[in-house]
Amino acid sequence: MQDLELVLVLACILVLISILASKLTGRAGVPALLLFLGIGMLAGSEGIGGIYFDDFPLARSVGIVALALILYAGGLDTRYASIHPVLGRGVTLATVGTLATAGLLGLFVTMTTDLSVLEALLLGAVVSSTDAAAVFSILRARHVHLPERVRSLLELESGSNDPMAVFLTVSLITLITAEDSTVLGLVGGFALQMGLGALLGYVFGRIMVVFINRVSLDYEGLYPVLSLTLVMLTFGATAYVGGSGFLAVYIAGLVMGNRAHIHKRSLTRFHDGLAWLAQITMFVTLGLLVFPSRLLPVMGLALLVTTFLKLVARPVSVYLCLLGSSFSLREQTLIGWVGLRGAVPIILATFPLVAGVPAGEEIFNICFFIVLTSALLQGTTIPLVAKWLRVEGPAYEAEPIVSGEPVRRTVVEYRVPEDSPVVGRQLAQAGLPAGADVVLLRRYDSYVFVRGSTRLRRGDLLLILADEASLRMLDELGELVREPSLAACASEPSDAQEDAQEDAQESVA
Repeated sequence: MQDLELVLVLACILVLISILASKLTGRAGVPALLLFLGIGMLAGSEGIGGIYFDDFPLARSVGIVALALILYAGGLDTRYASIHPVLGRGVTLATVGTLATAGLLGLFVTMTTDLSVLEALLLGAVVSSTDAAAVFSILRARHVHLPERVRSLLELESGSNDPMAVFLTVSLITLITAEDSTVLGLVGGFALQMGLGALLGYVFGRIMVVFINRVSLDYEGLYPVLSLTLVMLTFGATAYVGGSGFLAVYIAGLVMGNRAHIHKRSLTRFHDGLAWLAQITMFVTLGLLVFPSRLLPVMGLALLVTTFLKLVARPVSVYLCLLGSSFSLREQTLIGWVGLRGAVPIILATFPLVAGVPAGEEIFNICFFIVLTSALLQGTTIPLVAKWLRVEGPAYEAEPIVSGEPVRRTVVEYRVPEDSPVVGRQLAQAGLPAGADVVLLRRYDSYVFVRGSTRLRRGDLLLILADEASLRMLDELGELVREPSLAACASEPSDAQEDAQEDAQESVA
């Protein structure tokens, strides 16, 4: 019992230190992952903590679950409207670009080391994917403002290239360890994994939206539990039938994030916090795995591989995938430089060790060194490179709560007629315009505050705060009938109305 208590205390201390250390990322301009890894290394057997940990299967399992949560949160926070213009190029970078990076790096390692061709290609596959969390933590911390399409392309590529790297790694391990495996069979397996992953991710995403909107739980605290359960079900079920679980959870998150559902804002915040916890747990665990003394023998080789990856393999892959696109040479060069390595390479580096690949330990140590140098070199120079290349976009600033021109809103009462198509629907599914906020609902002789899950009934009276354009849209839709009692109460918004509007937005979201 005391051992369990000690583990809990140590785990909580490491997480607490990691949370506090994240405040340094904005000042130092380094990705949070580097700090988390450093904390794990300091707490490890060769650090001041003295915690001995070498359970690679457990670390791999923790990493897989954590990565699934991180990818879902990334999809949930991605707006389809922003990635749609770069969808084709983003998918190309995430697939062909990842394959090209792995191939070029593998050929270089084959010519410069004693590793076999398959082992060298395996090293290339392990470090072929980029890390979205690392990239955008740097952009936010250092206040780097890139053009919208460049940001969107980086976001789409970083969030969707992990399944390709996972497939390449597992396939090459199979070729090394299984005598009866063939390249042709692996190509068929790739099509099956990606196809099933995309299809089931979309199907599960739609099921999530319908299920969360219609389940009508009595306790709000169960909605995050339900959402988390559906995410892990999506990952597990897809992987079980042979699809890519990582691609499935990313697409499911993309579907959920771009459709209306109840408790949307609170669930998004929940998964964002869960993704941070997953990152901290994953990086600290991976940091504990590393023995710094074992990095020294591979330092020279790792520096050579890192240099080729940063200056040749990654840029050439980007140039090939963006050939003939509207992206300028300066933008392509920046995209090539921004490809930071992070969580996925270190997680994938545990796969060869668990599978018993002869060069597994060497691959793991080289990969770990590549991630460290990538975070230190690229992470700290992205702002300088963007400025040097003159690839900068407008600053993204929050819209002011009170603008120079007062926003004229009207408080209007609408009735739900008996034949309205919104009868029986939840408020979140009623299709109200974005500028129309339901402040209050009168049902019979009682007024009640509404939520996104509130179901509309015949005869309900809705007190709506809206601008003129939204009111015109409501009238044109004809699903609600305007009542004359409050129709003329137009004025500039009072403090009480502003507060009510914020409450209503929170409830509907």
